[in-house]
Amino acid sequence: MSSESVPPPGKVSRRSLALSGIVAGLVVVFVVVNGVWTRNASEAKLKETTDAQSVPTVAVIKPELGGNKSSLDLPGRLEAYSRAPIYSRVSGFLKAWHVDIGMPVKAGQLLAEIEAPDVDQQLLQAKAALASAQAAETLATVTAQRWQTLGGSNAVSKQTVDEKAGDLTVKQALTKAAQANVDRLLVLQDFKRVIAPFDGIVTTRNTDLGALINADSSAGLALFVISDTQKLRLNVSIPQNYVPAVKLNTKVEITVPEYPGKVFYGTVEASARSVDAASGTTRMQVVVDNKSGELMPGAFANTRIQLPENSLALSIPAGALIFGQKGLRVAVVDADGKVLLKNVTIARDLGQVVEIATGLERTDRVIDSPPDGLSDGDPVRVVTPAAATATARK
Repeated sequence: MSSESVPPPGKVSRRSLALSGIVAGLVVVFVVVNGVWTRNASEAKLKETTDAQSVPTVAVIKPELGGNKSSLDLPGRLEAYSRAPIYSRVSGFLKAWHVDIGMPVKAGQLLAEIEAPDVDQQLLQAKAALASAQAAETLATVTAQRWQTLGGSNAVSKQTVDEKAGDLTVKQALTKAAQANVDRLLVLQDFKRVIAPFDGIVTTRNTDLGALINADSSAGLALFVISDTQKLRLNVSIPQNYVPAVKLNTKVEITVPEYPGKVFYGTVEASARSVDAASGTTRMQVVVDNKSGELMPGAFANTRIQLPENSLALSIPAGALIFGQKGLRVAVVDADGKVLLKNVTIARDLGQVVEIATGLERTDRVIDSPPDGLSDGDPVRVVTPAAATATARK
């Protein structure tokens, strides 16, 4: 090769350096542009992800129409339908008793006999006073008749005849008073025999042979207590807001501790129709058929009253309610996927489910278990309840 075809060394170095600088500049520009673009894309993706995560995920439900069965469980106390404490009407000593606790008795059956010597003596005295009054009346009658005859012949004055007639009237009145006293004591003598007022069972005996009996001591213990247990009364106190739902003749389920698993039935017979200011309840009386004799007066019982269903009531889970300063509300999702808070009122609280009286429509999409901080107009992402549960578990 000749020396003329080889370029000069100085010129080759400057051209190479210029090309290298241009290439290096392009590389730097590419790196910078790529970095800026990558950063902007990452920021945009992060913003998109953040915005997506800031939108709460909620599950919606539709209000259910009717079909809520509920009951009212209350304690009660069984009582005899008819109960009579038996006291004595005469004073004396118990001569004999013929029945003991747990024995069935019939109306008019002899329960006990009382020895009352004071009454016997008073009766003898009253009979003697009656005999004296009758004798005096007989004499006054004869005397009045004689003076009446003499008065007709003008042998005596009319004043004397009238006095004798008046004396007869007094003696007749005294005889009637003596007879009434005898009758009263005869009735008291009958009270020496203590008898049952109606068919029932002797639930209490508080006396024994030789015991001193005081007449009309109703402040003390009764000699016997007779209870009619063929039917029982059960008194229950119904909370005021449930009173309109418990009508007369409503069936009541009754359970007692001594018969676990066995259900007895009664019927609401009467209502006090007033509210006790201390407890806010109304007393109602349930009648229970007890011909089998299994239930006992005075026993504790649990009652269950089935409340009527409201076929037009809308029901939602209790967890869908929002309690706040603006009252009781629920959150619904509108057609644009945004939150709308509605004020509602509760008709019945059934525990896990509540019946809504006002403020909710059948077509509303109600947010179940709404997150805190929801406001009107907030966007939400709606998922099925199953998906929402899975998301919450993650």
